[in-house]
Amino acid sequence: MPFIPHTEEDVLAMLSSIGVDSVDALFDEIPAELRARGLEGVPDGMNEMQVARLMGERAEADGTYLNFIGAGAYEHHIPAAVWQLATRGEFYSSYTPYQAEASQGTLQLIYEYQTMMASLTGLDVTNASLYEGASALAEAVLMAVRAHKGARRVLVPRTVDPRWRDVVRSIVRNQGIELTELPYDLESGRLAPDALKNVQWDAHAALIIAQPNFFGTLELVDELTDSAHEHGLLVIAVVNPTALALLKAPGTWGAKGADIAVGDGQPLGIPLSGGGPYFGFLACRQALVRQMPGRIVGRTLDVDGRVGYTLTLQAREQHIRRSKATSNICTNQGLMVTAATIYMALVGPEGLKEVAYASHANAMRLVELLVEIDGVEPAFDTPAFHEFVVRFERPADAVLQALRAEGILGGFHLAPWYPELGSALIVCATETKSAADLERYAKTMARILSKAPSRARRVINRKP
Repeated sequence: MPFIPHTEEDVLAMLSSIGVDSVDALFDEIPAELRARGLEGVPDGMNEMQVARLMGERAEADGTYLNFIGAGAYEHHIPAAVWQLATRGEFYSSYTPYQAEASQGTLQLIYEYQTMMASLTGLDVTNASLYEGASALAEAVLMAVRAHKGARRVLVPRTVDPRWRDVVRSIVRNQGIELTELPYDLESGRLAPDALKNVQWDAHAALIIAQPNFFGTLELVDELTDSAHEHGLLVIAVVNPTALALLKAPGTWGAKGADIAVGDGQPLGIPLSGGGPYFGFLACRQALVRQMPGRIVGRTLDVDGRVGYTLTLQAREQHIRRSKATSNICTNQGLMVTAATIYMALVGPEGLKEVAYASHANAMRLVELLVEIDGVEPAFDTPAFHEFVVRFERPADAVLQALRAEGILGGFHLAPWYPELGSALIVCATETKSAADLERYAKTMARILSKAPSRARRVINRKP
C-alpha cells in the first residue's frame, strides 16, 4: 500500500479543526532547551525516485546467492497471491482484535488458521500464534510445568536447535525452571539410546522431542513419547510445519500422542527477510487449554442465527486479573498468520505434500552428489527430511567462505555449538532448487576441495 503524505493544506485544515496554530504547539509542554535544533550529520532528504535508486544499488551490492543454509529458516516458493492479498488494507493495518464484534474478518481468518494448524499437528486446539518458534517453545515449557504441578525441570535433547534452547533458558530460569540437556548419539544424530536410562523421572515435568531435529534427522518419536508418558511426563513436540505434510502428526505419536506441539510458521509463506518477522505456533490437547497462553477464536451463532466469531479464551493479564494470567507474551503475529493462512489455503493439503516431497527429494539427491566428492562424508546414518549434516577434511568455515565467493551460501556452520562434530555443516535443499542448482553446488564444492589440502588432515571413519 503506497504511503501518501499529508499536504500543507491537509495539515492546516486539521490544525484549524482542533484550534491549534502549528504542529509545534502540540508539543509546547516540552521545555525549549530540550528540543532538537536539527539533525547534524543527517543528509538532506531524497525524493521517491532517488530513494528507489539508492535501495536498488544497495540490494545489488549485497549480491544474489544460491541458498543452501536452512537450520531453522527455509527458502520456499511463495505464490504471488499470498502477499498481494495479505497486504490489502483490511489485513495489513489490522491488529490483534480487542473488540471482537468489530473485527469479524480478522477473527474469521484466525479461526481458519487455528483449524488448519490443529489439523496439521493432530491436536485439539491451537492459539492465535506467538512471536516465533523459540518463544513458543518457552511458553510450552511453562505450560508443562504448570500442568505437572510438581517438578520444575524439563528434559531437552541437544538435538533441539541450540539457539532455541538459549531462548528457553533465558525465559524460564528466573522462574526457577531448569533444563536438563540430554546427549545425542554421534553415529545417528538422534537422542542417544541410553540417554533416558539414568533420568530422574519424578524430578521432570516434560520431555521435548524435535522432529526433524536440528540436524535434520528423524527421531524415534513413538518410543520416546511412550517412554515419557509411562513415567508421568508430558511430551512437547518441536515440529516443522512443511514436514508434517509427510511425517506423523505429533498428536499421533506413540499410544497417546504428544501433549503440546510448537514450531515456527516461517515455512508457510513467510519470506526469509533477514531473520523476521516470523511467527510461532502452539497446539495442545483440550485438557491443557486453560494453560495455553494467548488467544483462541471460536465460531458461534448470534441471536438471529448468523455465523459469528469471537475471542473464546484470552488468558492474558490485559483481559483478566494479573494473578490469573498464564502469560503476557500473547500479542499474535497477525500479519504473518494472515500470510500463512492464505498460503495454506492456496496450496492445500496436496500442494503442501508436493512441497515436502520435492524438498526431501532434492536434499537426498544433493547428499548423494556431495558424498561422491573426495573429502566429504555424511555425519549421520539416519533418515532425514530436507536437510542433513556433512563433514569435511578441510575447515568448514574456509569451505563456506570459498562457496560464498562463488555466489553460494553453502550451509550452517556447526562448530560453535557442536565442536565434537569437527568440520561440519548443515546443508538444506527445498523445492526451490533445480537439478542444475544441485549440480552447481556439488561441482563448486568438488573444485574447492580439490585445490588445496587441509591444514590438518583428519581421518574420516567411513562406514562400509
